[in-house]
Amino acid sequence: MTNIQFAKRLQPLKSNVFADMDRAKAVALAAGRELIDLSLGSSDLPAEAHVIEAIAQSLSDRSTHGYLLFNGTQGFREAAANWYEQKFGIKVDPQTEVLPLIGSQEGTAHLPLALLNPGDFALLLDPGYPSHAGGVHLASGQIYPMPLLAENGFLPVFADIPAPVLAQSRMMVLSYPHNPTSAIAPLSFFQEAVAFCQQHNLALVHDFPYVDLVFGETGDWGLGTRDWVMNSSQSPIPNTQSLVPSILQADPEKSISIEFFTLSKSYNMGGFRIGYAIGNAQLINALRQVKAAVDFNQYRGILNGAIAALTGPQAGVKSAVATFQGRRDAFISALHRIGWSVPTPKATMYIWAKLPSPWSQNSIEFCTQLVKQTGVAVSPGAGFGKSGEGYVRFALVHEPPLLETAVERIAQFLH
Repeated sequence: MTNIQFAKRLQPLKSNVFADMDRAKAVALAAGRELIDLSLGSSDLPAEAHVIEAIAQSLSDRSTHGYLLFNGTQGFREAAANWYEQKFGIKVDPQTEVLPLIGSQEGTAHLPLALLNPGDFALLLDPGYPSHAGGVHLASGQIYPMPLLAENGFLPVFADIPAPVLAQSRMMVLSYPHNPTSAIAPLSFFQEAVAFCQQHNLALVHDFPYVDLVFGETGDWGLGTRDWVMNSSQSPIPNTQSLVPSILQADPEKSISIEFFTLSKSYNMGGFRIGYAIGNAQLINALRQVKAAVDFNQYRGILNGAIAALTGPQAGVKSAVATFQGRRDAFISALHRIGWSVPTPKATMYIWAKLPSPWSQNSIEFCTQLVKQTGVAVSPGAGFGKSGEGYVRFALVHEPPLLETAVERIAQFLH
């Protein structure tokens, strides 16, 4: 057999806790366990009917069947720019400041190729979403993990980053509301991040998939309908649409910032793989150059569905938020009944739970044994980074009765 030599950049990609968990789930199914999968953050809710109709109508239009180049995405880019302006009061140029993506993961995975030379550092959240690290590895960059600790509200402490690392750093990646910890960040934190990145000549990247999955009790941290933002003409307008800030509200001139949004969570379109980048025109252009070397755009019908989602009725978004809030409340109550005390998250579709003894430093073994013995699959905190050890993440992707059944099985496992 030919001895094929593979690139060294593949080495860090070989270790994948989630692939290990998939194997553990397969073993449980083979043993006859009824699986309750709370490990994947893939919404079980359907896309709205008007979105599906827009895609369906596109299928019979022969003009949608060919390659879709950048100019053909203008309608989608305009819808995205208008959505941002209405939601955050930020004026966006759809020609130079928006780029369609195959979900936000494409952006976080490919942008490092445009920013990092081999050996350059990227500053990443720890724990954080795995594709953030994967993109840096593919670019032959180095990762400096910024630990997220409960005592700091799961926000990084920029002052702790060593000066030699900063000297070699080219980008910082943030993501709030945060996966996996469910933490939220106030506008003042993003303003601090913008100032820090401007001082150190870093591109500031914000992965923003959970902008809408925010629950109603978040007024206690100072952002809500009474908050005011500045648009590009420096005129104050009320931020009445979102309880969490965009990075562009802290950097309205888009001096160093780029933000990734996906329709996977807000509009239950994960399988359609549609999102976009929005922000600094130079960063958008650099990512566009990488994208041009990798792929064309999605099928035009999917973009038509996305336009319908962004411009059409938003009742489905509100309904989804209410659904996940109800699931959160039911699951938290069930955990508390079995003696597992966890804080109530203010956003996302996840519960980030500190493991009880004797599992407090072995999240992978806990998850492996749990699915093997009970059929309940959850994500080990260690799979999201070193600072995630000692935690597990539950994804609220089932209705309350099944979530409560999962907790009953967990109680049997723990006792």
